[in-house]
Amino acid sequence: MSVAVRVIPCLDVDAGRVVKGVNFRDLRDAGDPVELAAQYYREGADEVTFLDISASVEARATTYDVVRRTAETVFIPLTVGGGVRSVEDVDTLLRSGADKVGVNTAAIADPDVIDRIVERFGNQVLVLSVDARREPDQPSGFGVTTHGGRRSAGLDALAWVREAAQRGVGEILLNSMDADGTEDGFDIEMIRAVRAIVDLPLIASGGAGKVQDFVEAACAGADAVLAASVFHFGQLSIAQVKDALAEAGFVVRKERV
Repeated sequence: MSVAVRVIPCLDVDAGRVVKGVNFRDLRDAGDPVELAAQYYREGADEVTFLDISASVEARATTYDVVRRTAETVFIPLTVGGGVRSVEDVDTLLRSGADKVGVNTAAIADPDVIDRIVERFGNQVLVLSVDARREPDQPSGFGVTTHGGRRSAGLDALAWVREAAQRGVGEILLNSMDADGTEDGFDIEMIRAVRAIVDLPLIASGGAGKVQDFVEAACAGADAVLAASVFHFGQLSIAQVKDALAEAGFVVRKERV
């Protein structure tokens, strides 16, 4: 039996509110994260992802509260990322109600943190978030970035994904920083390149604007498709995306009633 392609709304949370911009700039308010998560749950989302984009010490308590309140009302997997630096951070988020935790910058700074998290909690809880962009100087043509795509990490994206997979991450969230928020479509070449080197579940992120974009990402090898703006501002619904995927021959989970 084929595994269903998951449709995942992403909530970029800043100081307790959902925001969205283009390439992580010019942010505008998109609503209350708990209310939005509950809405997407009712509409048939397969998972919800929270990314704490402020990730400051001051905002951390707010994030934990948002996660707790969401977990009480939304009964699908909840992934939380942003500012996760240690085993202790993962422990606190899991205890707050997260099902999976995303790491990005901390893993780049200290790849051994992947090993420590996997050893403590198992790989099923760990998602490697890769903010990648086109960098001609890198062997694969794709480089890893930090700080919302504004800084190059000096790493080849494919080499980093391969290393993280060997260290035991359970899933890859591949976000194209060039496409993020543009609604011009996913970076299909990047998705195919990552799919060719790892068998891990792969979430495509960055650039969705129309239903066909989601279909193309799935055709390129994505196991899940993630988007923010098109869902938050009513341009597309979860049901429309699932209908398009189903019409293209992919298995999807039916909408809840």
